[in-house]
Amino acid sequence: MEVELMYQSAYTIGRLRLVGGEQVRVESGSMVGMSAGVTLETTTTGGFMQSLRRSLLGGESFFQNVFTAPAQGGEVLVAPSLPGDLKVLDMSEPMLLQSGCYVASDMGIALDSKWGGSKSFFGTGGGLFMLRAEGQGQIVVSSYGAIHEITLDRGESYTVDTGHLVALSESMPFKTRSIGGMKTFMFSGEGFVIDLTGPGKFLVQTRSQDQFLSWLIPKLPKSSSSS
Repeated sequence: MEVELMYQSAYTIGRLRLVGGEQVRVESGSMVGMSAGVTLETTTTGGFMQSLRRSLLGGESFFQNVFTAPAQGGEVLVAPSLPGDLKVLDMSEPMLLQSGCYVASDMGIALDSKWGGSKSFFGTGGGLFMLRAEGQGQIVVSSYGAIHEITLDRGESYTVDTGHLVALSESMPFKTRSIGGMKTFMFSGEGFVIDLTGPGKFLVQTRSQDQFLSWLIPKLPKSSSSS
């Protein structure tokens, strides 16, 4: 699979070029278009129980789509549901993905939900589980806003708001905590953060869906009951 990212970074679309007979797995609802001759099959990747676990706990669709290129090759266009960016990761080690950021991958990539325990309990987007990606090939992930990659050397640490985390190396140690005291939590607009320690790399997004919803919902008109 050859991936071309276009119109970065606010409204990115990905062009997945496939050779004859090549397949690509795409998250349900992420397909924008495809060239003539490309076929589509909807499957429960990894079997019923793994698909159910990934859907209920990892925040992804129960069904995923597998596109197959005809003999002459073809392409599939993909895009995230939110206005934001896409990034291609060449898998060299297992990665943990926040809920909702998976878009597409080579068939050699396996996806499953992973227990995060108290480490991700306060992550508003990921809940108690994150999506685990493992295998050989490429994976396309999305963000709300642009994507920024940070690499840490051994022993180096960094703190990120939980709503801005996109993906991290599974081997990277991390812990989640509240920031500041009760006054900070209630009035500063900050809440829980994640402390990451190198070596490893992680991705953050420049906008937070949770912060946007916190701003938007109070401004929505209130429904009034008729007397």
